[in-house]
Amino acid sequence: MDQPLEGILVVALEQAVAAPYCTSRLADAGARVIKIERAEGDFARGYDHQVMGQSAYFVWLNRGKESLVLDIKKPDDAALLERILAKADVFVQNLAPGAAQRAGFGSEDLRQRYPKLITVDISGYGEDGEYSDMKAYDFLVQGESGLISVTGSPEVMGRVGASVCDIAAGMYSKIAILEALIKRGRTGAGSTIKTSMFGGMVEWLSPWLLHQAYGELSEQRIGLHHPAIAPYGAYECANGDLILIAVQNQREWVRLCEEVLEKPSLANDQRVVDNVARLANREFLDKEIEDVLYKITRDEVRKRLIAAKIAFGAVNTIEDVSDHPALNTIKVNTPKGTIDVMAPPSSVKGEAMPLLSVPEVGENNDSIRAEFQ
Repeated sequence: MDQPLEGILVVALEQAVAAPYCTSRLADAGARVIKIERAEGDFARGYDHQVMGQSAYFVWLNRGKESLVLDIKKPDDAALLERILAKADVFVQNLAPGAAQRAGFGSEDLRQRYPKLITVDISGYGEDGEYSDMKAYDFLVQGESGLISVTGSPEVMGRVGASVCDIAAGMYSKIAILEALIKRGRTGAGSTIKTSMFGGMVEWLSPWLLHQAYGELSEQRIGLHHPAIAPYGAYECANGDLILIAVQNQREWVRLCEEVLEKPSLANDQRVVDNVARLANREFLDKEIEDVLYKITRDEVRKRLIAAKIAFGAVNTIEDVSDHPALNTIKVNTPKGTIDVMAPPSSVKGEAMPLLSVPEVGENNDSIRAEFQ
């Protein structure tokens, strides 16, 4: 099958989540990805042993790659990496700050040697300023970026469960690489890309920061509610079951009042007549909604919401999601057998994902060394 990135060689001096996320999604698109590992392997291989004795994180982020073990402090191994880079299209690294530069593989130097090469450095906080030398892990960046401060209940802050800072950095890096490949196709020149985990997360937090800069930052940690839209949150039905309801505009608000709550006069009550008023009087709003819903089963509430064309959802557990009708999976080979993993959220109609494999540490040592003699 002809894939979009077929023929593109990516070299990845990577570990953990951010860079592996980026390069695995390039591999999904057909790029050849050579993953450089230490003798003990990417430390993400040891995060857990949940998938047939393998790390769930590693099998998630390393399908479709070749593994080459190198000690780039050794002259022979450094020379081999240099020969590979001479033929590469993309170089991605997320080592500790300054490590790639000290080893002789800093982006600026590589671009001087290979002008067509696209280099990507993923860091915690960028390469300038007092935070440039800071080690960064997802949890720490969640704190530094302000994400934790807007997550949780009024009483307790919470960490976002997924590694969103890592994933955002990986996503933005992939986007920048694709843009750089298009640019190189026009100009013949490569690019030097810098991505920071902090930058990715504050981009996601733009509405909060704009409120801070130009308006009024309202209460942020409000549990299962939205800080800027109401009603937009979790409500209790009969038997204690929760349902998520999201109203986006005035038409939906009127339909909610008339068809779901069966309180048509509430739609024009000045305390909740528009979104600004509803945010200011959230306690009154929530009581009006809950006084109706707690007497009705969740199934009945769902029927009313469907009829009124109001968006809603369930608060599912991971076990629930495992059986969700919208869940799609693909097959991936691992050293311990074939597994099902979550399918990419985007797909091309009529094209199936090829069967990709997760490599053993150093699985491709011999073939790569022979190829790049």
